[in-house]
Amino acid sequence: MNDKQKSKAMEIMRRLDIYKPYINGFKNSGRVCFFENYGGFWVDQEPLIFNKIKELEEKYKCIVYAVTHEKTNIGEMYDFLIVSAHPEEWDDTIFQTATGTFYAYAYVWNVDDDYCSEFGDIVISCFGGGIKRIA
Repeated sequence: MNDKQKSKAMEIMRRLDIYKPYINGFKNSGRVCFFENYGGFWVDQEPLIFNKIKELEEKYKCIVYAVTHEKTNIGEMYDFLIVSAHPEEWDDTIFQTATGTFYAYAYVWNVDDDYCSEFGDIVISCFGGGIKRIA
């Protein structure tokens, strides 16, 4: 984990108004939180997600700073919010809309159909220190 990537990730977490103990856990020990319907849980309690984070970070040299989880009509999804290894891409990592939601750069893992997994922007809503993918 590169210090500049980690700083960028913490900056984004503050913009998303993520619960401060989750930001501090990331800052102090690299712990990542995953969110289900705004509620947060530590990833290291979930081996499936924890291992996927390690795989993504090693393969793409990115840093995962948060994860959301949803079940959709096209499969179970985990959205890994990332800061890429390329600083020239960081300006496009997070974008706030006029309605207060955010476009965030993520790797979306379709657990039921890995072929449908991909990098791209997702729409995040923030509430009570948590986040949720809404589109």
